[in-house]
Amino acid sequence: MTLMRNALLGSVLLGICAAVARADDSPIDEAQLETDGVVIGKIILTKHDVFDLTDERENNFLYRLINKMHIITKDHVIEKQLLLKPGEPYSKRLSEETERILRGRIYLYDTTIEPVNLENGSVDLHITTKDVWTLKPGITASRKGGENRYGVDVEELNLFGGGQEIRVARIEDVDRTSNSFEFRDPHIKDSWVVGSLSLADNSDGHSNFASLVRPFYALDTRWSFGASAFDDDRRTAFYSQGEEAAEYQHERQLYSMFGGWSAGLKNGWVRRYRAGVTYDNNKFDSVADGTLPAQVPANRRLIYPYIGIETLEDDFEKTSNKEQIGRTEDFFMGERFSATLGYSTETFGADRNALLYTASYSRGFGSLESKALLTSIRTNGRMESGDSKNAILGIDARYYFRQSDKRMFFATLEAVHGHALDADNVVELGGETGLRGYPLRYQNGDSKLLLTMEQRYFWDWYPFRLFRVGGAVFADVGRVWGDNAVGEPEQKWLRDVGIGLRFAPTRTGFRKIVHLDIAFPLDGDASIDDVQILLESKSSF
Repeated sequence: MTLMRNALLGSVLLGICAAVARADDSPIDEAQLETDGVVIGKIILTKHDVFDLTDERENNFLYRLINKMHIITKDHVIEKQLLLKPGEPYSKRLSEETERILRGRIYLYDTTIEPVNLENGSVDLHITTKDVWTLKPGITASRKGGENRYGVDVEELNLFGGGQEIRVARIEDVDRTSNSFEFRDPHIKDSWVVGSLSLADNSDGHSNFASLVRPFYALDTRWSFGASAFDDDRRTAFYSQGEEAAEYQHERQLYSMFGGWSAGLKNGWVRRYRAGVTYDNNKFDSVADGTLPAQVPANRRLIYPYIGIETLEDDFEKTSNKEQIGRTEDFFMGERFSATLGYSTETFGADRNALLYTASYSRGFGSLESKALLTSIRTNGRMESGDSKNAILGIDARYYFRQSDKRMFFATLEAVHGHALDADNVVELGGETGLRGYPLRYQNGDSKLLLTMEQRYFWDWYPFRLFRVGGAVFADVGRVWGDNAVGEPEQKWLRDVGIGLRFAPTRTGFRKIVHLDIAFPLDGDASIDDVQILLESKSSF
């Protein structure tokens, strides 16, 4: 009897100790959860609105009104994207991958997943998300390469909290005036199928696109499929030193279907296979009522089945203050290789027999918390009657040197070499392609080299708690060479230096960082302004 009483007392004491241990807010050992085969209990969602009203800096009339007007993301939209479900064994890898998926959604600012309430072989998942304001009505303006771009649009990136995107816009830039409508549903009927539709009526033609795709949405996804249709008709110009020199009309129909399959993630690697068919018809003509000399490329119609392969390493790094300001960023650091091979034949209605190929390889070295180098190489082209056509070899390298939490040195090198390029496939360099001190499309050819260096500053300045501010001191040097459509002579090296401000919105779904740069060209001809002012938005710092 005494033995039974002591055993009961011991059990009670152990239970009290376990409860105390769980109540001390110490983090749960996730590796131990996997070792013990702990399963997932409940999914606990904590969804934060645009502004945190418990913070007195954000608890004011305007921010309260914005929260009241905002429709927060619905539970089922988040729960659909979870790779971990109740009753399944806990996996740290799947938890981290789910975080990356949710952080990639434009309607969420950040996401964290934490195991909580460990008890009796079960653990709950506490998922914390933060919404952003996704309705964007208004007027937009930008300037780069000495040219202005204006727009009036209404865009909603999380329609009624369901994750859909819709946009109506009128945009005017150096190339055309466009009236457009766009719609995208990333989870049709709560599936992983993505539907997209874009319709544009342009001053020089039209541009319509539709697609239905189930992607490889996670590393362990076993299959995918897709179909798309693109119909485009537009005026295109050849440039010489930033000025239009010749023009042509380009009509393109591009239709494709594909299917993909995979054995999933095995020993830290994924291998995927893909097969499909593509119809790519390009017709060229002179511009009706054109004002420039006509320079018309040759027509091209390619119809081909293809096969492809991709291998991917499960290696990601979570960091901040690299390409964004004060925001969690996910970088792929592993090895990735992909390649496709197709054959276009006159038997299927093509205008030529051609072997088409693409290949790419990328890999990261080091750590983004100290020094890191991200590299990639790519190539694509055609083989026709034993000759290489429209062949491009490209190499990119990005170097990050973290000097402190608020300072970083960044450099990027981009090299492109083209051979026998199609006349409509032009390698360009100018204010919109990385050489900030010069007009857009200032140099044109078939090959280029561009080096950019930046000293980046990530400041604590947080005006109105709406956007974070950073700065940069930069230098660019580059050159294009090789054949070009307008017969420009050999082009020389171009250099520029400059300073800039960066504004990163934290309360809206428009993740692009606004760049305000002042660049000073060090070369070029007398027609170039001594100072170039650029105002544009980019996806990175």
